Amino acid sequence: MNHFEPYLDLLRSSLTKLDGWRNSFDDHNSEDPSEIPSAMAIQKILSELESKLEGNYPFHHPQYAGQMLKPPHPVAWLAYTLAMTINPNNHALDGGPPTSAMEKECIKKLADMIGYREPSLGHLTSTGTIANLEALFVARESHPGKSIAATSNAHYTHRRMCKVLNTDFLEVPVDADGVPDLNFIKNHSDKIGTLVVTMGTTGLGIVEPLQKIKALADEYHFRIHADAAYGGFFKLIGSELASKADWDVLESCDSVVIDPHKHGLQPYGCGSVIYKDPSVGTFFKHDSPYTYFTSDELHLGEISLECSRAGASAAAFWATLELLPLSDTGLGKILLSCTKAAKKFAGLITNQPNWFLYQPPQLDIVGYFKMPEIKNISELNRINREIFQKGMSDKKDGFHLSLFSIPADQFVLKYPDFNPDQSHATILRSVFLKAEHEDFVSQLANRIINT
Repeated sequence: MNHFEPYLDLLRSSLTKLDGWRNSFDDHNSEDPSEIPSAMAIQKILSELESKLEGNYPFHHPQYAGQMLKPPHPVAWLAYTLAMTINPNNHALDGGPPTSAMEKECIKKLADMIGYREPSLGHLTSTGTIANLEALFVARESHPGKSIAATSNAHYTHRRMCKVLNTDFLEVPVDADGVPDLNFIKNHSDKIGTLVVTMGTTGLGIVEPLQKIKALADEYHFRIHADAAYGGFFKLIGSELASKADWDVLESCDSVVIDPHKHGLQPYGCGSVIYKDPSVGTFFKHDSPYTYFTSDELHLGEISLECSRAGASAAAFWATLELLPLSDTGLGKILLSCTKAAKKFAGLITNQPNWFLYQPPQLDIVGYFKMPEIKNISELNRINREIFQKGMSDKKDGFHLSLFSIPADQFVLKYPDFNPDQSHATILRSVFLKAEHEDFVSQLANRIINT
């Protein structure tokens, strides 16, 4: 079966039509015919590239439930490919007028999904890391001299980005279930300028208690930045989640980061950052002697730390949202399948003797392990690593998982019978990022349990 055959004619037709636009200027070809690579030379390189690409893990297949990886939606890669032949740059409006307009349209839809009322301010970024860097930059400028705080659940990039920004980072401790210590926040509130709340941790998909933290922010007057890089699109189905109350107040956050290259079905890299108050754009104010002349309208580069950014990313995301709107019946339907897959898998695991969840899934990530006969952390680690390795050795009937490391003192709070003879416990972790997982998890669980 050729997975791409249905799309090749669509791409060929669109490329031919776009060539008509190119040729409408004149028939001038700046390339010296003698310098144009032969089709045979390119074919040789592509053949070698294709062989190398077969060294990847099967990100496309539901047996892959390891990291947050999957191919983009066909409409996304088709749109990206089409736009990439022009190579627009969304830094200044004249670098890509149509794709800049598409980006603004996409950001408006994300802002509406969050619940921001107009006007708000935002743009796409090359990665979620850069999106968070920009949000933390605004946090530093908003409250100079104060700390940026985040829980120990938070992505490691927050601490690193605070070093880049030369800003104090304050870590909020969490309990064995990953729940932040609200008393710690109260007791340190005078130091905090902005608190990062993670809406879907990249480790276990934990949704931090935004509603309770918002109450503290209202009382003690600190800002909230929501790192929803992984979980942001779950706002579409927030009413179906146990964390509904927290998704309901997402609009109260001062800034939100969401990564379309995760649940938004986009190619890498495509992140986004959106600010509730558009006046923070003054923090990005700068001038360029040659860039911003074609329009008095705000150029995307004027509200960004990044300069050149691929207009193709905006085209791909725009096309995807045209096909799958930001609604519970559009993109939300896919996320609902992912959460159902996680719950179903968790149930199958807990129904087996000697298999345990580390904690119930909140989104579409499940952490679990096989209980060793001897309850030493070292034995737990050995068994789980062995299962992890065995799964990858069988191409046809195997599986691809990931591992998750937990400080031993935190693990034994939940499982006190264990001897913490090593510093960290290693458990198995599955990410059900694909809608196809919903129908495959029974088979996947069976393969894992019978390893």
